[in-house]
Amino acid sequence: MFNMMMKKTISEQYLKLTQELRRGILVLAALSQLKEEKYGYALISSLAEQGLDIDQGTLYPLLRRLESQGLLQSEWNVEGSRPRRYYVISPEGSRTLVDLASEWRNLTNVMEKLLDDISSEGEQNESN
Repeated sequence: MFNMMMKKTISEQYLKLTQELRRGILVLAALSQLKEEKYGYALISSLAEQGLDIDQGTLYPLLRRLESQGLLQSEWNVEGSRPRRYYVISPEGSRTLVDLASEWRNLTNVMEKLLDDISSEGEQNESN
């Protein structure tokens, strides 16, 4: 019983940590996909097709925040079956995207170096 409770606690902790990691990349991911106008669901689908799932409850507040920061522009389109708000990256957002992409590449290079020995350490720890 105790072992099952520990596994549940560890898995909940792991889930929280992975959510925290993912939250940090969502701005970069969204900006990278809004070079052309997209409405929210299309952005969700585009990100999911490339392996990054994001739910509506996370995306829409993010889009509103990015727009209020001047990184996105939006426009309502009332043509078609229902009104949709389309988002596109602003000129300031494009500059920010370039800067964030550079920072991301620097960080991933550092992290690759830091994590380089992880798989071999894990194998060593398991054999001890």
